[in-house]
Amino acid sequence: MKRRMIQSPTDHMFDAIIYSILTFSLLIVAYPLIYVVSASLSSTPSVMSGSVVLWPVQPTLYAYQAVFKNQSILIGYRNSGIYTMLGTMINLFMCVLCAYPLSRKQFYGRGIFSSILIFTMFFSGGLIPTYLVVSNLNMLNTVWAMLLPGAMNVWFVILMRTYFQTSIPEELYESANLDGCGVIRMLPRIVLPLSGPIVAVIALYCAVGIWGSYFDAFIYLTDKNLYPLQVVLRNILIMNQVDPAMIVDAKELAMRQGLINVLKFAIIVVASLPPLLLYPFVQKYFIKGIMIGSLKG
Repeated sequence: MKRRMIQSPTDHMFDAIIYSILTFSLLIVAYPLIYVVSASLSSTPSVMSGSVVLWPVQPTLYAYQAVFKNQSILIGYRNSGIYTMLGTMINLFMCVLCAYPLSRKQFYGRGIFSSILIFTMFFSGGLIPTYLVVSNLNMLNTVWAMLLPGAMNVWFVILMRTYFQTSIPEELYESANLDGCGVIRMLPRIVLPLSGPIVAVIALYCAVGIWGSYFDAFIYLTDKNLYPLQVVLRNILIMNQVDPAMIVDAKELAMRQGLINVLKFAIIVVASLPPLLLYPFVQKYFIKGIMIGSLKG
């Protein structure tokens, strides 16, 4: 039988304080999420009267039906899915190709290239020069305008480079070199099979960032068939805004405003659901990858 560690009263008090703080933090984080879901499933009068506290009141799917009646929602989901998958793949490809040589001590000038990359994290060309570059490359109003300008994230490169340096023993490279494995073949044969955690973490970061981005679409896209989901949902909210001067009846104004609030809750759930479904599949790699890639070295 395992012996339980004997704790002093001070230890019990410390544990009680820690558990209290964690419980309070959990409530602060979880309650807004629960409220949004409950409000999106509740009737308009219930939300207006403040009856929704924790659970849905007079449950209904009217808000979700109103959201998905708009065909542009499905187009936005399709576009966001395409941008997310292709953008994540491109980011991973570029980060691996950049981080691998920077992690090798034999790479001449890696300090200079690392400094150049870090410089771009603090200073960029600005919005207008970037727009002119995209325009001169004839990428405006195309899928490539959503993928190529952000094809590589310097922070992800640094994270992956640090992981390669600290988590893959140098002896593996030496053994592979003795067996006739070249530098290029080491990447798919040795480095990538041992880098599952950091690849999963960066893929999650890229996917969540691309899924929630909307600014590039505002700048580079004018075709509604290319709009991502975030832009589509924003347009729905704008089109459903109420001008008080156009409605004389106060009761009708309150009902319209309450309906818009319920619609906003449903839109938040619709936009946030895919990243929440993705996270459990990479959760086991998340903590390990981010800790090894950021703290060591």
